[in-house]
Amino acid sequence: MAANMYRVGDYVYFENSSSNPYLIRRIEELNKTANGNVEAKVVCLFRRRDISGNLNTLADSNARDFEEESKQPPIAEQQKHQLKHRELFLSRQFESLPATHIRGKCNVTLLNETDVLTSYLEREDCFFYSLVFDPVQKTLLADQGEIRVGSKYQAEIPDKLAEGESDNRVQEKLETKVWDPDNQLKDSQIDQFLVVARAVGTFARALDCSSSIRQPSLHMSAAAASRDITLFHAMDTLQKNGYDLAKAMSTLVPQGGPVLCRDEMEEWSASEAMLFEEALEKYGKDFNDIRQDFLPWKSLASVVQFYYMWKTTDRYIQQKRLKAAEADSKLKQVYIPTYTKPNPNQIMAPGNKPGMNGAAGFQKGLCCESCHTAQSPQWYAWGPPNMQCRLCASCWIYWKKYGGLKTPTQLEGATRSGSDAAPRGHMTRQEVQGMSPFTSSAGRAKLLAKNRQTFILQTTKLTRIARRVCQDILQSRRAARRPYASINANAVKAECMIRLPKASKSAIKNRPIPRPSLVNIVKELAVQAPLKLKAPRGAPTPINRNQASQPRSAPALLGKRPFDSGSYVGGHPFSTNGRPFMSSMRTTSQSVIKRQRVSHGDAPNPVVFVATKETRALRKHLTQAEMRRAARKPNIPVRVKIPLPPRPLPVPILPSSTSEPIVLED
Repeated sequence: MAANMYRVGDYVYFENSSSNPYLIRRIEELNKTANGNVEAKVVCLFRRRDISGNLNTLADSNARDFEEESKQPPIAEQQKHQLKHRELFLSRQFESLPATHIRGKCNVTLLNETDVLTSYLEREDCFFYSLVFDPVQKTLLADQGEIRVGSKYQAEIPDKLAEGESDNRVQEKLETKVWDPDNQLKDSQIDQFLVVARAVGTFARALDCSSSIRQPSLHMSAAAASRDITLFHAMDTLQKNGYDLAKAMSTLVPQGGPVLCRDEMEEWSASEAMLFEEALEKYGKDFNDIRQDFLPWKSLASVVQFYYMWKTTDRYIQQKRLKAAEADSKLKQVYIPTYTKPNPNQIMAPGNKPGMNGAAGFQKGLCCESCHTAQSPQWYAWGPPNMQCRLCASCWIYWKKYGGLKTPTQLEGATRSGSDAAPRGHMTRQEVQGMSPFTSSAGRAKLLAKNRQTFILQTTKLTRIARRVCQDILQSRRAARRPYASINANAVKAECMIRLPKASKSAIKNRPIPRPSLVNIVKELAVQAPLKLKAPRGAPTPINRNQASQPRSAPALLGKRPFDSGSYVGGHPFSTNGRPFMSSMRTTSQSVIKRQRVSHGDAPNPVVFVATKETRALRKHLTQAEMRRAARKPNIPVRVKIPLPPRPLPVPILPSSTSEPIVLED
């Protein structure tokens, strides 16, 4: 009964999605709506998965500083991974959620220097926070409510003086004397002097124009003159004049007029007091934020002094009574029964007949992505649907409460909402070109903000065997057409271990692929990419504007032929699209003095082909079907039927002109 009773101030789990982790909130109010439902006004707390990567780096730096300052014992890598799931970030963001979405209680504490981080891992439903997250500004700040516990916050007590030893310290530098109780005045004389000081303060307010407007009546002026600021000034006057009443009286009323002493209650206007009450309602006793957001023209000392004087006024008492009446009308606690409905992510209900390896609709040989166990009374679908990953019952509860897996995995980052890394399918053309091995390093630097490091994937023997044994699961051809889609390698290997003992013992016949020797490959590459002498520097040769600069051919990677050494039929070279090569057509291997360099970022592909006038003229003689066939099969020569030029028409023989002039008559 007590476990399902939730009160104001409790830290609770809220469920907003069946597949995402719980939200951690602190209950501020419990309100009953008009239709009878209960809503909870809560304070938001964020996990590491809810903030950006830059802020996570900042949080890691803060955690390292804390470990060094507090001298934490050595922590294993897995414990560091799990501690990130226990760290929260406080915020000042409020929201209202239905109370029926509460799924349990948890404990959230402010991280202290005396705490041992590993102790949080030993307790269930226990979290800590040390930084405050601003969802609007996207910043992390240290919490101002830090409890100063530790050796560096303790006072250093000097040794006790021995008997007869004198104190050589200068007392005037250590403290200032403001009142001497062993003075020659009696208590009645001091009280009479304080009455005179109040009367002088009332008269001074009557002479001041601004004070007469604020306190138009005599009672208000007398009440303002009776404040502590007037009494403190009177006692300081007695101390400075050596407790001589005559001198003190003359100090209260100098030649210019009576002395007027005001405190913060008189200095602040009514509008400033209203702003302070509004800020106090929003931020509480966080005077730094009150001054920064509402009263930047006031000093911090002025805000603090006004707060403690404001607490002595009738205005504070009235607000306190109104808040007490509102608190009585609101709910103080609510009972939420235990949530027993099945989760939609369950892939096998207890008591049902198991499907394929205990998971209906899932592949065989699947295990838990976190603890890698194969036996569990209940399984839950987790991660992207195409991965077909699942978690056991205990790891699912850990995922829902702490927002991560017990062991770090690569798939954990893929399930984050709002992840910084975009999938391969959503990359731009420039990013894909930057990842291509055929792009030069200079072009990759222009295309991407960061150069990606080249890596080589080497398959193990078990992986190569699994490709043959589990062809129905792997579907290598489909995976090759969709390289951006992830492949669950653990499921394929697990299924391979099940099928491998049942596989046929006969050797798999491989089709031999004739491969040329290394010597022939080297000779072919040497012929295709001969050494070229550098062109001497001189005046640039003018070129045709229609001819754009072509990237020079280099030895192709992975043994591919360059484009300029493509087709030779009968000793005559053909261009790349299979058309006959003419003298007016230019290949990519011909060195051309560049006039305007093509930008890699603007080019749609790494290679640009520019057609000449003769090539465009030949295209006009091709039909649409022949153009499509040439585009699909560029290696087949294209036969172009050039029509014969039209025969010249016979020129009519004109009669010879006479020498007589031609006369035109109007």
